[in-house]
Amino acid sequence: MSLVRLKIKGISYSQTQNGAYALILNEEEGDRKLPIVIGAFEAQSIAIALEKEIKPPRPLTHDLFKNFADRFKIVVKQVIIHKLVDGVFYSSIICERENEEEIIDARTSDAIALALRFNAPIFTYKTILDKAGIFLKFSSKEKEEDEDDSIMVDEILQEGETVEIESGSDTHGYREMSLEELNTELDKAVASEDYEKAAKLRDEISKRK
Repeated sequence: MSLVRLKIKGISYSQTQNGAYALILNEEEGDRKLPIVIGAFEAQSIAIALEKEIKPPRPLTHDLFKNFADRFKIVVKQVIIHKLVDGVFYSSIICERENEEEIIDARTSDAIALALRFNAPIFTYKTILDKAGIFLKFSSKEKEEDEDDSIMVDEILQEGETVEIESGSDTHGYREMSLEELNTELDKAVASEDYEKAAKLRDEISKRK
């Protein structure tokens, strides 16, 4: 079966389902998106891996796994989302140690969190993308501003449906804060290990630069 390489488009949250997030994967050579529901902890871990400038004061679980693997010379070569059953995605982590390859079953959210830390590619089969992939239509303004974080879980988790992306509202008033205030809040968020908040603050700071 044909493999399709994916890249991470972003993480969105649900306004109606408490603690529900969606990881949005995008095919590299196409417009289809693959939305995957993940938990709050996994969302934070993936967000931290995406935000290179945010350094947790203590290693997260996936960071610990990375440190463990490095110590024993285990490398994650790639991640494959290989099955979709009743709305649940199943993934495999392809590892290598001393030229021997091993395949480890994993939750998709964990597999992707590790793929980011190892800079490993993420793939799925074309048949899965054909079944679960969706198209998201952007307005011209949103294309210019690239406000991918305005994608809402409650809109995209309708399999096969084409949805419109609405402009997101001001996130917790961050746009009204000065750059100095944002950096102060970022330091506080990292110190308290509120990485979800830290990622949003970093996004706003990056837009100012």
